[in-house]
Amino acid sequence: MTRDKLPCSVLVVIHTPALDVLLIERARQPGFWQSVTGSIDHPDEVLRETARREVLEETGIAVGSAAVPEAALRDWGLCNVYEIYPTWRHRYAPGVWKNVEHVWSLQVPAGTPVTLSPREHRAARWLPWHEAAAACFSASNADAIRQLPRRLGRAS
Repeated sequence: MTRDKLPCSVLVVIHTPALDVLLIERARQPGFWQSVTGSIDHPDEVLRETARREVLEETGIAVGSAAVPEAALRDWGLCNVYEIYPTWRHRYAPGVWKNVEHVWSLQVPAGTPVTLSPREHRAARWLPWHEAAAACFSASNADAIRQLPRRLGRAS
């Protein structure tokens, strides 16, 4: 028996100090480029733990390592509420059609290796933030990437 996904997730925009952004392409939806996303595993899961887990599962990047300290993972205190795409509603309990997405960013050194989970993603690429925003299929993901320079206190 599979468990229904919970409609509470994280979006983690992974970037370098130069604001190159990591995008990953969904394995089952070629052409769907996105940042790291994922739902909480249980109602009491702390969102920081969800963000750390999803980053590790989807990219192999370990938050809290020497290369990527815990402080590099930043909670923006921003939530997006959106309608779940009909294609993915079957993963949720009947009647669930909205998701609450909590936005985070993670700064990593340039050249940080990425190891994809082939079950979830088929390709990865680093793009300047404005190109990454244009390449995202998700409006909330694109908007988060466009906010990146301002959120980090840099001119866009």
